[in-house]
Amino acid sequence: MIEGIDIPDRRGRTGLDRYGRDPTGNPRVRIRDVEVLACDWYVLRKTTFDYRHADGHWSREQRENYDRGDGATILLYDADRRTVLLTRQFRLPAYVNGHPDGMLIETAAGLLDGDSAEEAIRREAAEETGHTVGKPEYVFAVYMSPGSVTERVHFFAAPYGSGTATDAGGGITAEGEDISVLELPFADALAMIRDGSIADAKTIMLLQWAALDGPFRSDPIVGPAANR
Repeated sequence: MIEGIDIPDRRGRTGLDRYGRDPTGNPRVRIRDVEVLACDWYVLRKTTFDYRHADGHWSREQRENYDRGDGATILLYDADRRTVLLTRQFRLPAYVNGHPDGMLIETAAGLLDGDSAEEAIRREAAEETGHTVGKPEYVFAVYMSPGSVTERVHFFAAPYGSGTATDAGGGITAEGEDISVLELPFADALAMIRDGSIADAKTIMLLQWAALDGPFRSDPIVGPAANR
């Protein structure tokens, strides 16, 4: 009996080897086998598939893919004061891969954990920043690392202010979270992308969206009006 396949794993899941066996949208791809390599909190699978190349020949391929579920992230902004609300927390993967201290400045984010993307990001914003926002604006959904990770991240934005502050934020202590909340002038946040102080992809994407097509697009040099 194999954990996560025949019997429940630590999260109560079974049949993890059945995921990803039956997509039919691409006739050039034939899934042959899915093997679960690890299923601790997230799931690592190895998929064997046949792929028809542009010249017509078929090849047998294998890829490992990491399944941590889908996620959501949100940019909280104050358009009148021209500020944004970000977080700072320790990220071990960044730390072991060259980041000086592993403390990344980010937009609030988290996994969906069975909720809708909107429900999840309102929950995460409240937990991490202490602000309870109304209906957020949906920006886009993006595969952040499609060569190896299945995760699709849903991007949102919402205004914040004194009226949305309901708690101190900081994350869930029982889950090991230790999150600082940072309020920054939007111009400073953009400058921090340029000098490398902000190095998180989702945060950079939302800040650039805010400058190009979002609440801070008023500058005609960077805004959509420059292209008309």
